[in-house]
Amino acid sequence: MIKVLRKGRKQLAEMTDRVSIQTKLISAYIIIILIPIILFAWYLFNEFYKNTIQDTLKNNQYALESEKSSILNNVEIMGRAAQLAIVDRQVIDYLTNPRELDVSELVDFNLNIFPNLQRLMFNNPNIANVRLYTDNANMKEIWPVIFNENRISSRAWYQDVLARKGIVWWEVLKDEKDIMNRYDTENEATSTYVSLLREISPSGKHVGILEVDMLIDKFFQKTFSHIQDGQSQMLVIDRDMRIFGAADSPFLGHMDLDRLREEWVSHSKEDGSDFTFTAGDTPYLVLSTSIKPLDAYLLNIVSLKDSVTRIQKTRNLFIAAAIILIALMSVITYFLQSLILKKLHILRDSMKKVRRGDLNVQIDIDAGGEVGELAHHFRQMMKKMNELIVEAVNKQAATKEAELNSLKNQIDAHFLYNTLENLKMMAEVEGQFTISDALTSLGAMMRYSLKWSSDHVRLRDEIQHIQNYIAIMNIRYDDKIKLKLDIPEGYLEQEVLKMSLQPLVENAVKHGMVTDRTRRDGLVIWIRAWVSEDYMLIEVEDDGAGMTERRLRELHERMTMEDTVFDQKYGHSSSNDREGNGIGLRNVMQRITMYYGNENGIKVESKEGAYTQVRIKLPYLILSGGMSADEKSAYR
Repeated sequence: MIKVLRKGRKQLAEMTDRVSIQTKLISAYIIIILIPIILFAWYLFNEFYKNTIQDTLKNNQYALESEKSSILNNVEIMGRAAQLAIVDRQVIDYLTNPRELDVSELVDFNLNIFPNLQRLMFNNPNIANVRLYTDNANMKEIWPVIFNENRISSRAWYQDVLARKGIVWWEVLKDEKDIMNRYDTENEATSTYVSLLREISPSGKHVGILEVDMLIDKFFQKTFSHIQDGQSQMLVIDRDMRIFGAADSPFLGHMDLDRLREEWVSHSKEDGSDFTFTAGDTPYLVLSTSIKPLDAYLLNIVSLKDSVTRIQKTRNLFIAAAIILIALMSVITYFLQSLILKKLHILRDSMKKVRRGDLNVQIDIDAGGEVGELAHHFRQMMKKMNELIVEAVNKQAATKEAELNSLKNQIDAHFLYNTLENLKMMAEVEGQFTISDALTSLGAMMRYSLKWSSDHVRLRDEIQHIQNYIAIMNIRYDDKIKLKLDIPEGYLEQEVLKMSLQPLVENAVKHGMVTDRTRRDGLVIWIRAWVSEDYMLIEVEDDGAGMTERRLRELHERMTMEDTVFDQKYGHSSSNDREGNGIGLRNVMQRITMYYGNENGIKVESKEGAYTQVRIKLPYLILSGGMSADEKSAYR
């Protein structure tokens, strides 16, 4: 949240920076007047709107509760009919009979028992169908009540009813074709029912399915009634988000039902809840109540267009009057500010001339106050700029002279390389191969050190330079320094700063070969490299003298010390006095953070008499074609 606020404040500052100060002042003046007007208008019309909503709620809540009472009465009627249909033991015996009935038994059932089932429909004309379905192969269908279960086994609700294990399941069956005409392609008449469905299983064993249907316009009488005011309409929304209502209602003809469905999904489903939404240019109020047996909701949609229109007319008159007043006051303010800001415009024009290259601008402003102070500082700034330009020209000339000196040093370096090569050849002729190898290593070190075409090299090049250094130092220490490398081949192409590892190895030799143990047994230096996430870690470790904890803390302090503090403390010391003060590690640390950022750098660990370990953290950058070591291995 804080980041979002900072970003918004930054964007606002960028927008306002491009606007003139006169426009800013007028805008601020308008805002100071406009905000109280907006707050007052918002409060006033919000109260009008709330009162309108409350009045509408009271007027339409009674109609919603009345329809709900009628619906629950129909639920009770259908439930009673379902109970009477399956309570007759003779009906259950017929559905579960293990043998096929003879003619006399069928006639007896048809004359004495079957009429009771038909009477359930005739006693209540609102019930459209009472049907029993069974999978008993010995059962004969007796239309319009008893049918084979395979007629409904493909229906979408069939598995839901079985899963309820005898508990009532309510379903709105939309556009249902009569099961007695479903194979008659010439009769395509369909109806929508509210159906009570349940499995018949008197002894825990599946016997069949009971279906009690009521036409939807009989079940929701007021919802589908045409005797409603033109400002409201009742609807039913079921568990599958289907909406049912009077299709020929003029009210629904102007309503976006998909938008209503989206708003319903996004709002609370608590019983008795209400909310408002807008479809097109019409605002609506939605009152709701739940029909729990059906897992559905009864909605009363009320148009607020007439009420809101009256509020909007009053609001528009208020806004128009406020705009006219603000416009008049803004024009007056603009002319007053033009007189005040005249000197500031002169200063702005002078700055434009400087931007075009005229550095000899004269600003004739002697006024006091903030504008006069700005003019004074601008004149001082121009004076300083001219001084800096002269200084920059002098520095450029010094740079050219330094380039010439660098070229001269390069010529001298070539002479030195050739001299070392001649000495090497003379040593080989005399059979002094140790001297020859030493001269080879020395020449390679000098070429690497003096040829500085780039600040970045491959790890391979830096390691080769270190190997040459160790070869020369082993002449002094009788081959008692061992260099061990643990670097995968692919990592040798890692980008490193030139001469970043050599100071670490030099420190290891200089400070490691000072104990009796290392002079006697020798010194081992390990160089390891591995990748962790997006970073390359290079470790230089020796088994030399190590450091005490106090000295290690001092070393870390010197490495991270501010330049001014470091120069005051160590800058005037002689080279001998500064030996061991960590300046080599400090230089490497500063170069790494300068090139790669503060998240990279050096970490030192040490134990007195045991080891010293220096770890460098760098970005993982492969210089040979951009392929990492893992990619190269996979490619091979």
